[in-house]
Amino acid sequence: MRFVLAILLTALLGYILGLFLPWWAIAIAAFLVALIWQQRPVRAFASGFLAIFLLWGILAFVADVRNDHILGNRMSELIAGTRNPWILITVSAIIGGLVAGMGALSASVLRPAAKKAA
Repeated sequence: MRFVLAILLTALLGYILGLFLPWWAIAIAAFLVALIWQQRPVRAFASGFLAIFLLWGILAFVADVRNDHILGNRMSELIAGTRNPWILITVSAIIGGLVAGMGALSASVLRPAAKKAA
């Protein structure tokens, strides 16, 4: 249950921070959630990764559908050499997931050290 709540809170906080801050604010959102809710490092990484992977995947899909896949087709043809917007959506989601996962992992590893020092 804590894992699912961490995913939901990270996605919500990542979306809200993404409205006002640069794209890398997702790492801050994942860091804060993992700092508040202590989890093992693997679970913290997984919750941060899944939250932003799903968030960015959904946001990229909605943006792609709104413009009838024109931008997705052109960019995927330019980058991958094939007209498949799913490649662009997947790559975007993976990059966002990795950034958020590393932010959550950092907080998870940092928290036990902070407790020992205090």
